[in-house]
Amino acid sequence: MKRAAALLAAVLVSLTGLSAGPKLDFSWRNPDAPAGPFKNIIVLALNGKAENRAEFEDELVAAISGPGQAATQSYNYVPRPDGQPLDTKDLRLQIRDKKFDAIVVGRLTKRIDRTNYVPGQVYTPFPYYGTFYGYYSALAPVIYTPGYMETEKEAQVEVNFYATVPPDGILVWTGTTNTFDAKSPKKAIRDLVKVLTKGLEEDKVIAPTPE
Repeated sequence: MKRAAALLAAVLVSLTGLSAGPKLDFSWRNPDAPAGPFKNIIVLALNGKAENRAEFEDELVAAISGPGQAATQSYNYVPRPDGQPLDTKDLRLQIRDKKFDAIVVGRLTKRIDRTNYVPGQVYTPFPYYGTFYGYYSALAPVIYTPGYMETEKEAQVEVNFYATVPPDGILVWTGTTNTFDAKSPKKAIRDLVKVLTKGLEEDKVIAPTPE
């Protein structure tokens, strides 16, 4: 049984190593763009499922809102069900009327769904072959642990921060993440927002918010 436990531990360690969270692989601050401060920011998730877009906007708005720096979800002004494109004319009107001075745009650039077969544990417990009960006790967990299908979900995200200066705005900052584990969308979004907020603060695009 010790050998089985060791084998299971090794498998868990290897799986854990594959579950990397989001981090910024690349970011760039435009030296020619307005430096801010930006006081009224609209957050827009450009693609993906409607509930995941809303979750991203909610989390990022909560993360970057603070004294003197307001943020608002785009779905309050330009709601979009799944598969419906953005009405840019409506967005322009909302940005002008609500006096947004910046827009943060998140875009899913890569999504990978991969299904793998994970076989049941198989090993040869020679030391336990001497007696039937030792043999059965060692083999039972393996015999009665069938294989299963496991779906891996991975994603990559690009985020751009624009100043909404006329006529069409200007890019202030851009960042692209690694390809990360997205099996749990809510957890992935929370971790992603932490990484993005830190990157925007370090590059002095937004003001640090209170903890």
